[in-house]
Amino acid sequence: MSIRSELRDELTDAMRARDKARVNVIRQVETEVSVAKSAPGFGGAVDDDLYLRTIASYVKKMDKARQEYEAAGERGRERADQLAFEIDYLSRWLPKTLGETETRDLVTAAIAELGVDDPKAAGRVIGHVMKSADGLDGGLVNRLVREELGA
Repeated sequence: MSIRSELRDELTDAMRARDKARVNVIRQVETEVSVAKSAPGFGGAVDDDLYLRTIASYVKKMDKARQEYEAAGERGRERADQLAFEIDYLSRWLPKTLGETETRDLVTAAIAELGVDDPKAAGRVIGHVMKSADGLDGGLVNRLVREELGA
């Protein structure tokens, strides 16, 4: 079953259950896909690949926004919780990423393997780590490399 079909079935189920949170996130994904389809230069098909790219992009934006709302403390708690639900709900269609502990292990191993201790070589370490495994979050790798090198 395609992602588009799954989302359509999920939307119907969410509407019957009067689950506003699911209805809203599914409709938002459909809106994001429509925007991607109408972008200048789009010539591809509306397939699972488009949905995966769109969901990944949306989840990344919402995770960044969630972090900002969490930083606002109690004022942003409700919105941060809503975004956390959306991220969690959509994550089932995304490839699994490595967690912080596993990523830190890869970063530490790469630094030792390359013999790097200069913060100016962070880019080289990041590139090496990103090529070494699938399912890595580039932002997390960047942050961990800079922490390890003291940049």
